[in-house]
Amino acid sequence: FERHARGVRLTDAGRNFVERIAAGIDQLDHAVKTAGMVAQGDRGHMRIGVPALISGSFLAELLGAFRERRPGVTLGITAGTARDAVVELRSNRLDLAIVAGAPEIPDCHSKCMWSERLLAALPSSHPLAERSGSHWSDLAGETFLVRHGGTGPQAYDHIVLRLAHRRPTLSILRFDVERATLLSMIAQGYGVTIVSEATSLLHAPGVTFLPILDEPEPLAFSAIWSPHNRSPALRSLLDLADEMSRSGWTT
Repeated sequence: FERHARGVRLTDAGRNFVERIAAGIDQLDHAVKTAGMVAQGDRGHMRIGVPALISGSFLAELLGAFRERRPGVTLGITAGTARDAVVELRSNRLDLAIVAGAPEIPDCHSKCMWSERLLAALPSSHPLAERSGSHWSDLAGETFLVRHGGTGPQAYDHIVLRLAHRRPTLSILRFDVERATLLSMIAQGYGVTIVSEATSLLHAPGVTFLPILDEPEPLAFSAIWSPHNRSPALRSLLDLADEMSRSGWTT
């Protein structure tokens, strides 16, 4: 301070000090508020591995509702196989993995989030396409197409499970292609496949989707996360999924 007859005033050094302190206090206040919002699940970043994200599906609607409820939480979404997602989860590169089925993973928590009917995807010119549904026995002589990525490995295993007694006549071909390309191949008559109900929401000219009438139960989709992950945002997403499931939401 500089002292004079009328009192004191700040020196240039004093004014500089006060300006810097004021900026520091603002930053500290912002940091405290931000930390509180993160602790409540209102701010932060969540990394999610998914098999696919189809507009209008349960998962797409869930993430959309979550973003409205928690606009301060950014979502990082990657698509891949269930195996890849679990590896990323164990490496702490994902907070949550969404996979088809109900796997039991010893070092992770899991719960079923929703389920969908299993459908057969056929060329629209296929003789079965005029029916309201199909049975596994109707599909036994078909050539099945599955992807290496996404839910392809699980589709492969499920086809083998249902039609293993048909071997060695069972024919399953695997392709390293995107979902849209596989559906295009089916439209052109390369073969058939099985898909979850959400896939029927996609624009797929030349493809007919039929429910598999003797499939014993719907296809479950599960959430998997580390027991060490205490993220409030993660808990909020899981709670929201429960709310949507209890409300009877369907694809």
